[in-house]
Formats: sequence, structure tokens, C-alpha cells
Amino acid sequence: MSRARLLLAPAAAGGFLLLVWEMLVRLLDVPPVVLPPPSAIGVALAGKAGVLVPAAGVTFGLAMQALGWSILIGVGLALLFRKLPLLDAALGPYALVLQATPIVAIAPLVIIWVGVENPHRAILILAVVVAVFPVLASARAGLMATDPGLARLFALYKATGWQRFWRLDLPTAAPFLLSGIKTAAGLSLVGVVVAEFVAGTGSTGGLAWRLVEAGNRLETATMFAALFLLALLGLGLYALMAWLERKLLS
Repeated sequence: MSRARLLLAPAAAGGFLLLVWEMLVRLLDVPPVVLPPPSAIGVALAGKAGVLVPAAGVTFGLAMQALGWSILIGVGLALLFRKLPLLDAALGPYALVLQATPIVAIAPLVIIWVGVENPHRAILILAVVVAVFPVLASARAGLMATDPGLARLFALYKATGWQRFWRLDLPTAAPFLLSGIKTAAGLSLVGVVVAEFVAGTGSTGGLAWRLVEAGNRLETATMFAALFLLALLGLGLYALMAWLERKLLS
């Protein structure tokens, strides 16, 4: 199947589903407050673009910051665990516990610790907590996947630690790490949105708060418009990470 058909197939399926949605809502006379037709969502998106688009920018910016910190922390911990196996054995299980803890359970504590007057900082911390584990786990697995035979060869030729890392460890770990970063990119966006919901403040100006605001006003079409922008952000992040993965691995 050609690449053009692969790209057109999702668009055609999406257009067909929107058409069916529009027809069923109108034929069944579904109240707009329950389920608005796609045309009403488009009108709401156009009418509220001045509010929703900047809010999407805020959410995207926080997600990218969270992703950056997740990469720094995750890769740093993976390198530290590789150098100090005892530390890995001691702290590794706690990373699993943190990953298994629902973010909504620890969000109130984080908000109290950083102060209710710092919602951006609280949201960033919570998003990092969500996104850091895939980076840590993938980097750790990649660093452990180094071929022992090649490691002995590097030692035979008296390679420095930096030479071994740059020419052996990093190329081996790159596919694992990039896969983990791609997962973390989506989780960082999820973490920001959930943290914005839990923070319950409009001072951040993110899309999650606009969703809450629209819900309180029973503006269902605006809620769907915000969800549409969130979906676009998720797709954009995934496409960006997939492009970077192809470029770096090539």
C-alpha cells in the first residue's frame, strides 16, 4: 500500500465518522448540551480560539518542560544506577512504587509543599513524576544491553570511560531511550492535564482549566473543542518524537 493511501485512510475514516455523528445527532434530536454535532464544535472552536489556543500553548509548554526534566532526571538516574549497582538495588523498587502511585493521590501533597501560590511549579513536578519512569526504565534497560564481548574489546584497547560511553553504551541504549522518551512525551501531556484538574485553579490558564470552566457553564461544544485541541497536541508530540527517533537512529 502506498504512503499516500496510508495517510488518507485515517482522514477518510475520520470524515466518515464525523458525518455519521452529525446525521445521527440531528435525526435523533439529541440535545446539544448532551452531545453537540461536529458543526457546533467547529463553531465553538472558531469562536473560542482566542481563549483555547493560548491555553493549548500553556499546556504544551508545561508538557515540554516536564519532558525535558524527565529526560535529564531519568537518564541521570539510569547512569548513576549503572555505576552503583547497590544504589540500583536499594532505590529501584521505590521508583516502581512511585510509578504505581496515582498522581491524583499525591497531587494535594505536592500543591501544599510548593505552595498554592505556585500552581505552575506543582503541575510541572506532578507531570515529571508521571513521565520520568519510562525514561528511567528504558535508559536503564539500554545501558544494561551492552554486549559484554564488545565491552571487553573496548577494555582490551584501553578505551576511556567517555570513549566507551560515546561509542558503545550510547549507541546501544539509543533505541531503548528514544522509545521511552516517545512514551514519556504522551505521559507528560497527560500529567499536565491531570495536574491542572487537581490544582483546581485558573491561574495557570491551561486547557484543563478551560475544560472545567466550560463544563461549569454547560458549554459542551466548547468542552469538545478543548478536547480536540488536546488530541492535536498529543498527536503532534507523538509525531515530533517519532521524527526525532528516525533522524537520530539513522
